[in-house]
Amino acid sequence: MDLRYLTPLSPEEQLSQGLPTPVPMAMADRVRFSEIDILQHVNNKAYLDWFEALRVHYYNSLFRKHFDGDAQPRHVVRNADIHYVREMVLGETYITTARVLSFRRTSYTIEQQIWSGDLRATMRGVMVFRSHDGTAGYPIPDSLRQQFRDIDKAEEIG
Repeated sequence: MDLRYLTPLSPEEQLSQGLPTPVPMAMADRVRFSEIDILQHVNNKAYLDWFEALRVHYYNSLFRKHFDGDAQPRHVVRNADIHYVREMVLGETYITTARVLSFRRTSYTIEQQIWSGDLRATMRGVMVFRSHDGTAGYPIPDSLRQQFRDIDKAEEIG
């Protein structure tokens, strides 16, 4: 099967590329020259860019519709823990993944991974919804909470 770049991968495509379990959002890309550092491997900042790009696509594709008709909340990273497992080099193909692990009233925990044959990096972060003006927490709509349960198999906490 040919790997499609910059397009969400189906569960079957994810499995065919060696991912152990399909996730709600996964996209493939290739390491570019601009992402290489002086040591000839991917600069740590590039991983952050890859995680952020997929999170934005994940939000726009699967979350934004739950706020139709409402003022869009702010969607912010509260914290993120990144683990660099193994270096990557120019031209490598990789898949970035994302899924929600758990959620509360106004926040959720996301897990992201980068795969290139094997696991290369992980990120676990807490994302928070804030009111449009940023002054208060913004409750996650019931429909999005249900999506977290159904699609991501996320656990509701508290």
